[in-house]
Amino acid sequence: MKRLLEALFGLVALTGLPYLIYLGVYYVSRPSGTPAHTWPREPSVSIVLPTYNEAAIVESKLEELVELDYPMDRVEIVVVDSSDDGTAELVETFFAGRPEPDLTLVRTAEREGLAPALNEAYAAASNEVVVKTDCDSRLASDAVRRAAANLADPDVAAVTGRNADVLGDSEVERGYRDVQTIIQVLESHIDSTLIFHGPFSAFERDAIVPIDEDSIADDTELALKIRRNGGRVVFDPEIHYKEAAHSAFGKRRRQKDRRAMGLLRLLWRQRDALGRHGAYGRVVLPFNWWFMIVSPCLVATGIAVATVGSLAILGPVGLATPAGILAFTVLGSRDALGPAQPLYSLFDAQISLFRASISLLRARAAEDDDTHDGTWSPDRELREVLQ
Repeated sequence: MKRLLEALFGLVALTGLPYLIYLGVYYVSRPSGTPAHTWPREPSVSIVLPTYNEAAIVESKLEELVELDYPMDRVEIVVVDSSDDGTAELVETFFAGRPEPDLTLVRTAEREGLAPALNEAYAAASNEVVVKTDCDSRLASDAVRRAAANLADPDVAAVTGRNADVLGDSEVERGYRDVQTIIQVLESHIDSTLIFHGPFSAFERDAIVPIDEDSIADDTELALKIRRNGGRVVFDPEIHYKEAAHSAFGKRRRQKDRRAMGLLRLLWRQRDALGRHGAYGRVVLPFNWWFMIVSPCLVATGIAVATVGSLAILGPVGLATPAGILAFTVLGSRDALGPAQPLYSLFDAQISLFRASISLLRARAAEDDDTHDGTWSPDRELREVLQ
């Protein structure tokens, strides 16, 4: 029994040590403020918007884009569409008679997946800066201006922003994004951040390279490849967007599991970047490997050891341990943990990453790496909060 307790204590200590080190580095460096500079002029901007059956919300998204605090005579909207619900026709009608901004509409006869659609859109974009956003998100009016200011730094080739408000009232998602903000601020001060966010990412056009056609982490993949090519990729917490997220446990789990799977597969495919590219490969990537791959396995093992140890030592009374874990999960999924809610948000992320790891290992064992074909379908429930 003593060995079980020692094993559990060791697992907890091992899991938490890198996070304590991270907090120590954060305390010492005290990163603050925005990495943005000021442009001597406004660069021309292409805003890429991938759409599929977005007829219910595309017009409100376009209204948002043309109302951005940025000179529209320097903006091009690039819509790449494969819809069968008239989305493309709504886009054309919206821009009919408008002298600015320019519209480039890329129609694809068949759904090829998000990554191929983005590759086509990026190739069609003609301006100095390329911004990618999604229909199911909302941007702060100064988002493009702040992104352009970041890209004024000759070392910075890409920038992403912060989910400042979770549409759909998901405290779990909000708590995780707050923790993620702390991580990404420090990563950007150290060198570059790993995760880029689909609702808003901006890139120097000349830095863009094709992404894998089966990618399900397209924005992060592009940022990672840009960093490998020598450009810094940063997170600016002053660039704000809003994104819809599920509150219901099952739906949120599927949404997070899919994102986790894309990130894990990307880390594995780009594993040769570890130890290279300055502090990015020596500090940022190893921390993300720990957070996304090692730590979730340790958390799952710790839960198993705690459950087995409690039952072995306390008998039926030991059922209190799995019951406590279950209660923590149920209360956390209902946003009912009060001050402990951020802790559940981290736990929830670790569980999603562990589940995604298992799914990827099963796919690999079956010699089937096509865990997702890259296509996406609009989530009607999430879009209701945008209408």
